[in-house]
Amino acid sequence: MIASTAIIHPGVELGEEVVVEDFCIIGAPFRGQPEGTVTRIGRGAVIRSHTVIYAGNVIGENFQTGNKANIRECNTIGDNVSIGTLSVVEHHVEIGNEVRIHTQAFVPEYSILEEGCWLGPQVTVTNAKFPQSPDVKNGLRGAHVKRKAKIGAGSTLLPGVVVGENALIGAGSVVTKDVGADTICAGNPAKFVRKIHY
Repeated sequence: MIASTAIIHPGVELGEEVVVEDFCIIGAPFRGQPEGTVTRIGRGAVIRSHTVIYAGNVIGENFQTGNKANIRECNTIGDNVSIGTLSVVEHHVEIGNEVRIHTQAFVPEYSILEEGCWLGPQVTVTNAKFPQSPDVKNGLRGAHVKRKAKIGAGSTLLPGVVVGENALIGAGSVVTKDVGADTICAGNPAKFVRKIHY
């Protein structure tokens, strides 16, 4: 079902049983967009009202957004991914299957979110060590959140940090350096709390 108020640009390919609610924009053109750019969204997606998805995204099955999500161009997004209300995903981001991004999260360009990882509400990922430097665009590096890692609400990940598999970052933490697999870290700056025992 495609709402009559939604805008679907040329080059968009929607799978079966996709729902696009009121006032969404799908396949919005971006600056410098190559001719013939395709936007693909797999079957069973639910794209809630006022969401904007730019051109060049390749999105798997059973995708869903909250209201007013903003997804920039040229991302690769797996199956069963959820991006919450008012969250922003910038361009050239890799998102694996089963990833959950909660409300008001920010994921900048060149970030990697592996399968099954979880970003709580208002998590901020950063990618510029020196935001005002003349060469800033050449040094952008987002965080790499590995498989099934969980980032607690309100946390900040600094540019280029790697959060290991199954790691847990406590709410409100500022992650300034890499976090090992199966590790709990918390605080500002985030520090080792303990290993996770299974």
